[in-house]
Amino acid sequence: MKHSTASAPLEGIKVVEIGQNIAGPYASEILSSLGAEVIKIERPGSGDDARGWGPPFWRGTATTFQAMNHGKKSLALDLKDARHIAGLKELIATADVFIQNMRPGSLEELGLGADALMALNPSLIHCSLGAFGHKGPRSLTPGYEPMVQAFSGIFSINGPEDGPPARVGMQVLDLGTGAWAALGCLAALFRRGQTGTGCRVDTSLFETALGWLQVMMAGFQATGRQPARHRSGNPNVVVFQALPTSDGEVVVAAANDRLFFKLARVLGHPEWQSDPRYASNALRVEHKAELIPQIEIAFRRHTRQHWIDTLEAAGIPCAPIQDFAQVMADPQTEALGIFQPIPDVDLRVVSLPLSFDGARPAVRSRAPEVGEHNAALMPGLE
Repeated sequence: MKHSTASAPLEGIKVVEIGQNIAGPYASEILSSLGAEVIKIERPGSGDDARGWGPPFWRGTATTFQAMNHGKKSLALDLKDARHIAGLKELIATADVFIQNMRPGSLEELGLGADALMALNPSLIHCSLGAFGHKGPRSLTPGYEPMVQAFSGIFSINGPEDGPPARVGMQVLDLGTGAWAALGCLAALFRRGQTGTGCRVDTSLFETALGWLQVMMAGFQATGRQPARHRSGNPNVVVFQALPTSDGEVVVAAANDRLFFKLARVLGHPEWQSDPRYASNALRVEHKAELIPQIEIAFRRHTRQHWIDTLEAAGIPCAPIQDFAQVMADPQTEALGIFQPIPDVDLRVVSLPLSFDGARPAVRSRAPEVGEHNAALMPGLE
């Protein structure tokens, strides 16, 4: 399928990926969605481990793999076979970008490390995604999402106030690291356009975690205090959390003094505007334990829809807590057209959360079968 340059700005860029699971494949999927040709190197037979990460499965392949690998080509190579290694090197010599998130040190053992590949192709953008970073005492330590969420401090700030620490429920570090990797590759491609030379790009789940925690880390340095856990709220802003109604919860974001005073009037408490305990956000944070229970009593008197209608009419930001079915059926979701069908698979996935000149890059093709493109990419190679 031919795509317009507006929605496929990377058309003509060739990416070789030796990736598995989520972080590396997501990085190359972003580039694929932007128009690049992505060739995924897999083990003959079983392929990427994520093919088996189910249930759920869709047409025999885990939905995790389907979501992270549509739009790519699959080349099955035995990296213990010298002929296959030689063929891979010939392919990388013609590539613009190489992405890998394999076990630290494993590609170097095969002569496929960054130094060797960039000597072969000096204009190559070489991108590595790891668990803990490319240097330091843990640089060779493999890791998965929950390990790094725990190690980085994310567990310590997540979960209910009176419960145990908890992980974030989605792959916030895998996907975030994939996005950082893609951003790094784009910056390196831009620099290569100016200098003609390639670049090494390194990122990791741990670095992504620290990046996501930067606001809280700054606060910790200022106070020396570990941030308290808040089930839905924010330690620095009041009122900014889920509130119970008679039939569910609604998130209210009265994130400044003006919005809080509007909320006070809606709740029938205009006197809060002159109450010295609530006159500023800093004071409301200090007196949160007194304020929030009063607000909860008021919210429980009416339904969620009543409060959404009332708050929106008053110009106070709010939102219902929705499940996946509600999100997918919501008119806003439909208007964005972000769920797109994978061709020939009858499964809708979240496409790239970007638009160019009003056009969102299309889902180009289904995820490949293991080695589906061997004959086209390396004819004659067994």
